[in-house]
Amino acid sequence: MSGGALAGIRVADFSRVLAGPFATMMLADLGADVIKIESPAGDDTRQWQPPTDASGGSTYFSSVNRNKRSLVCDLRTEEGRERALRLALAADVVVENFRPGTMQRFGLGPAELLERNPRLVYCSITGFGGGAGSDLSGYDLLVQAVGGLMSITGQAAGEPTKVGVALVDVLTGYAATSGILAAVRHAERTGVGQRVEVDLLSTLLSSLVNQASSTLATGESPERMGNAHPSIAPYETLQASDGPLAIAVGNDRQFRDLVGVLGLPGLADDPRFRDNPSRVAHRTELRAQLEAALAGRTATEWVELLTAARVPAGRVNTVQEAFDLAQSLGLDRIVELTDPATGATVRQVANPIRLSQTPADYHRPPPRLGEHPHADWPPHEEGARSHD
Repeated sequence: MSGGALAGIRVADFSRVLAGPFATMMLADLGADVIKIESPAGDDTRQWQPPTDASGGSTYFSSVNRNKRSLVCDLRTEEGRERALRLALAADVVVENFRPGTMQRFGLGPAELLERNPRLVYCSITGFGGGAGSDLSGYDLLVQAVGGLMSITGQAAGEPTKVGVALVDVLTGYAATSGILAAVRHAERTGVGQRVEVDLLSTLLSSLVNQASSTLATGESPERMGNAHPSIAPYETLQASDGPLAIAVGNDRQFRDLVGVLGLPGLADDPRFRDNPSRVAHRTELRAQLEAALAGRTATEWVELLTAARVPAGRVNTVQEAFDLAQSLGLDRIVELTDPATGATVRQVANPIRLSQTPADYHRPPPRLGEHPHADWPPHEEGARSHD
């Protein structure tokens, strides 16, 4: 591929599992040439199955590794280290998520590489930073627990609950992508590379947004509220006759329209519900009255009526139903790649970034381990940045 927004950018990807591979796939989708450098055993997620995709590979691995070439380098051997070093010195970007100090032991640390490749962008992804948290394992579940996310997720009377996907890894992947692109821009402008450091705990704390802000402002930690919102009401799931629907009322106009559709127009003038702070203070009474009215129809019927009245509402979909919804809205979220070895069609989620001039491209299915044994780049020419 040569026409992507990041065409000419070379990425030596030493990362594995999720956060790092997600970031490098984002770069690859946008045109970067990514070589995935794996141990002889391969990325751990190759073994995280079932389920498998049409080519027989792990769907977990497949979800974050398209558009890359795979090269096996055994960093425990001199030959493997030498080849990895050549790739790193010829790259524009190095991404790694080993425990702090591991890359240095292999002669691939940021100081060594930046000394020899001053324009290099070197991205390190850790669980808890490179200081006192260096020895802590950076697994998403652990970070959701110790980082406070589980404490505000789940029913008030239930146990702390993790999010249903490794969300912190994904958010960290996005943070790494942003940092890498900023550093690449700086290197192009000045000729000076730098180290980019992101960690799961810092990313999570940043992503707690209003919950983190309220904690810092009040000194009090928020508690689990199920699907309710600490600052808005009604902004939660409510029960219709056949199950829940989500209603997200963000202002007084929407509330007046909501209660009008439900046949409860008097609630808009009730002092307990007249404005959002009052509704938050009396959320229990409000919920009871709303659910009594909602019991008269199905969730689908209410969604149709409320949407027509410009009240944000939706059913609680399964993942498949969510894809169906996106398709019905003209959001083509599924791409298909053909595995040249098997001829199988691998279905994947499309990149969420849509660029009008240089759209994401899907040109290579997730690679088999060591599929590209001759993957390489020529050395950089002095002062050069762009590559064919």
